[in-house]
Amino acid sequence: MSEKCIECNGKGYSVTGTSKCPECKGTGKSKSVDFMKLSEKDMANFLKNGSSCTNCGGSGEIENKETCTNCNGKGAFYKCKICGTDMEKLYNGNEVCQECAKKQIVYKLDNSCTIDELEVGKMYHSVVRNIADFGVFVDLNSNLRGLVHSSNMNGPLEVGEDVIVMLKEIKPRGKMDLAPRKLKEYQTIELEKQLPVKLANELPQMVGKKVKVEGEIIQVKQTAGPTIFTIADETGQISGAAFASAGERSYPEIDSDMMVSATGEITARGDSVQLEIQSMKRLTGPKEAEILERIEAAIDRRAEPYEIEYMVESEVLEKLRPIMKKAAKEIRKAIIRSTPILLRHHADADGMTAALAIEKAILPLIQEVNGQDGEYHFYRRAPSKAPFYEVTDVVRDIGFALEDAARHGQKMPLIISVDNGSSNENVAAMKQAQVYGMQMIVMDHHQPDDVVDEYLLTHVNPAHVGGDFGMTAGMLCTEVARMINVKVENEINHLPAVAALGDRSEAEEARRYIELVSDKYTEQHLRDMALALDFAAYWLKFSPGKGIIDDILDFGDHTIHKNLVNVLCEQANEMIAEQIDVCMSHVKAQDLPNGAILNVLDVENHAHKFTFPPPGKTSGEVHDKLCKRYEDKPVVTIGYGPDFAVIRSRGVLMNIPQMVRELHEEVKGGGVNGGGHLVVGSIKFVEGMRSEVLSKLVEKIGSVGVE
Repeated sequence: MSEKCIECNGKGYSVTGTSKCPECKGTGKSKSVDFMKLSEKDMANFLKNGSSCTNCGGSGEIENKETCTNCNGKGAFYKCKICGTDMEKLYNGNEVCQECAKKQIVYKLDNSCTIDELEVGKMYHSVVRNIADFGVFVDLNSNLRGLVHSSNMNGPLEVGEDVIVMLKEIKPRGKMDLAPRKLKEYQTIELEKQLPVKLANELPQMVGKKVKVEGEIIQVKQTAGPTIFTIADETGQISGAAFASAGERSYPEIDSDMMVSATGEITARGDSVQLEIQSMKRLTGPKEAEILERIEAAIDRRAEPYEIEYMVESEVLEKLRPIMKKAAKEIRKAIIRSTPILLRHHADADGMTAALAIEKAILPLIQEVNGQDGEYHFYRRAPSKAPFYEVTDVVRDIGFALEDAARHGQKMPLIISVDNGSSNENVAAMKQAQVYGMQMIVMDHHQPDDVVDEYLLTHVNPAHVGGDFGMTAGMLCTEVARMINVKVENEINHLPAVAALGDRSEAEEARRYIELVSDKYTEQHLRDMALALDFAAYWLKFSPGKGIIDDILDFGDHTIHKNLVNVLCEQANEMIAEQIDVCMSHVKAQDLPNGAILNVLDVENHAHKFTFPPPGKTSGEVHDKLCKRYEDKPVVTIGYGPDFAVIRSRGVLMNIPQMVRELHEEVKGGGVNGGGHLVVGSIKFVEGMRSEVLSKLVEKIGSVGVE
């Protein structure tokens, strides 16, 4: 085996400069010419152009060369294929050192080898396959079978027995005459067919030819027939089929994430091609590192996100551009590597628009890499009822991922969490995901806690650059989606406006996104889409609701979209009106020391349960009604139950995540946790400590400033 010297790139010398050619004195012309030796063509050329100097090739300069000290001018390092020791040169043209050459060499044939690789007089490992009256048939590999005639046998052989044989003769039609040999001492050299290494993007033009491919196993799938290995290199993927017996796992030692070398014939399968694997080996050491480095470099280039101008002018978005590009690049890398993607989102209008923007961007790319059915194997979207990644969510996600890994040999997924994932409430779930190697990206606008960043690949949040929750997740994700796949921008450009209205954003960017699509959608229609999403999300529970959500957001038939939104909004508004009618008479109001008006509502006892609107939205609708009643005053509304409280406010300078941390410390035994935005959020506590927690909460609200 030889390794090219990296110092001189295999030349054995380095060029230190140039100097004038001593033969022609820098003219590039030969001093004298023997006309008797010139052909008519050369003579004509000489008469026209003159004769070039043979020493410098007509350049007039020669290179000043210095022998490479790293390889001593050899240009390569040789290692014995048997013992691995360094050699000055090849010994008698063989890749073995002098000591190993003194011992008998027995070749072990790779399955890629054919009769072309055999040489009469050499010895090979074989396995007894059949016994006949006139001798035994032995297999040198899966393709080569020869006969050990009874006249050459010294004793009986058993089926399945390993035997060393010498090739005595290759007869017509490829028949081999073999003789068994018993050796006390020998060296084994593995021999494989020297085939050209081809890249995945070259294979469609090579149907019917035998090739070698090198790359990473990204999926192993066992069928009722062959085992299907998906191999990826720096240009793409190729499916390889290996057959042991029906339903039996071929190459059980080969699994996902391994670097391999596979040889076989390229065959056509419908509109694609497939490698019929004859031989496959795991690559380790320098070769593995070389291929991995090559693949990673190519993926890194291909994963570069699109350079875009934002849909609206925004200082916050410009400050977030580097981290948004990083998120887009990591998502594109995952798609190219065929890493499954799990898209987690809060089950409300903002979370759904954020998720759909990413979904519309990545699905065409997933199908491009993994085929038209790639969506069903490499992508899943799942809503979260809470505005954070709950343990319930992660346990379900890990279960699905482990099933896919066992059934289809898939990698663990990349989790993209949108409109949730920023607070320390997510840490418990993130730790479980980390155990299984599930990496995570968060794009959110809730108040962030630094602790979550140690569990994330990247974290896009406007609070990191001085922004606030007015820059919604739907806005952020739509712009990131355009960086991932700019071709979908016209399809998704209305999503930020729906998100802004659904999350009641008062940011300047919200107004600009709404104006951007005003020629296609009225503000009321955008508001209706947001309400329809919230209404559908409540009844869908943990289902992604792919078809109905697409129709609500106008990704299908426009007539169905309009009719569906009208029906859902009509039903939602009727239920909201009924709920508000019941609740308003049970709201208790009081003035706080800071001048704010506090309104409290027991949603457990004075609101319909287990129906739409749920406690959070009920509290929000009651708050909107009270804001109109107290138009010019700061207002806080608390909707509470046995073990929770939902907070909505206007004109009160609160920091709910900070209040939650303080309550956790100050109310001993209260079990307080929760969070959200600065002025909109929720709190959980133990039921027996409700009075103490709520009293302390009201005290804190009354002590903060107001606008």
